[in-house]
Amino acid sequence: MIPVCRIEDLPEGESVRIEIDDVTPAIAVFHAEGGYYAIDDTCSHQDAALSDGWVEGCFVECPLHAALFDLRTGAPTCLPARRPVRTHEVSVLDGMIHVRPAVREEAVA
Repeated sequence: MIPVCRIEDLPEGESVRIEIDDVTPAIAVFHAEGGYYAIDDTCSHQDAALSDGWVEGCFVECPLHAALFDLRTGAPTCLPARRPVRTHEVSVLDGMIHVRPAVREEAVA
């Protein structure tokens, strides 16, 4: 598990980007609808940081072409994105948000 930040440092509707190493893709961690979600930070349509997107409910809108992704599943809900982004396990331990990066493989819709 990788520590991300304290829960008070990630307000509802906000996100934080974490970079693990030079090989692992960046991860965006979101606080939405009272829960914490983590997905790959790069839109599956084009190279844009989803952590810079707009959060509404459990969805994030890509800031580049407005593709919408479900934070719970990584699935796109509208074009131009057709492929899901990978999701990652999130847990809160002693007030600290942690992420366990998923095994590196293609996202499944």
